[in-house]
Amino acid sequence: MQHYFLNRTLTPGDQIGLPAEISHHLDRVLRSQVGDEVELVSSQQVVFKAQIDRIADRTVFVSIIEKLAVNVELPVSVTVVSGLSKRNKPELIVQKATEMGASKLIFVPMAWSVVKWAQKSDKKIKRLQEVALSAAEQSHRNVVPTVQYLDNLAALFNDPFDLKLVAYEESAKAGEAANLVKLVAGSQPGASIVAVFGPEGGISPTEIDQLSQNGFIPMGLGPRIMRTETAPLYFLAACSVLTELAGKLNKPANHDKI
Repeated sequence: MQHYFLNRTLTPGDQIGLPAEISHHLDRVLRSQVGDEVELVSSQQVVFKAQIDRIADRTVFVSIIEKLAVNVELPVSVTVVSGLSKRNKPELIVQKATEMGASKLIFVPMAWSVVKWAQKSDKKIKRLQEVALSAAEQSHRNVVPTVQYLDNLAALFNDPFDLKLVAYEESAKAGEAANLVKLVAGSQPGASIVAVFGPEGGISPTEIDQLSQNGFIPMGLGPRIMRTETAPLYFLAACSVLTELAGKLNKPANHDKI
């Protein structure tokens, strides 16, 4: 079932016309028919089932059938901060991090970043926000992550995150293996977590000092050194396992008898 986000409230029984872009996708791309069902997410992040009533003047009209008790979001709010990286790596990070549950993605120039966005940042963020929307629809999220650009790391320091982490290659080389598991697993539902990841060249010692002085805890991501686009995804996978899957280990499975 297709999944779309609307910037409006929804109520069962409503009959509405869908926005032009969604109508075009349903009608012209998917060749949807009257009677087909879709999922619509309201501006309150609530998912509803809807049915296509008619298609007229390039607009798809639907009836809202019912509210769905669906929430696929991580129990913690995770912000990923990435140093600027080359080519299409930011798009890959946004797409996959959205699928894996990130709440927000921030891109920032760092000392060892090769590329500079400068005057292109608005255009870059607009494109990345479109990538986030598409990935959120594909993965049936309740929320479209926000994508943001900051001029420097210091702009992070005033945000009141509950847990602040930085993935540091030297920590991994030194065998640090406890902080990721201990700190993320100990986070309460609803907690806000931010994790900083360097560009291709890594994070400079000066930046590590700056982050550490502002409450960021260095963490290793296992014994292997990962690419700049891989490390945030490893971290998000760990967040999923530690905060939403581990608690289900001791619950009895509901298997049908054969």
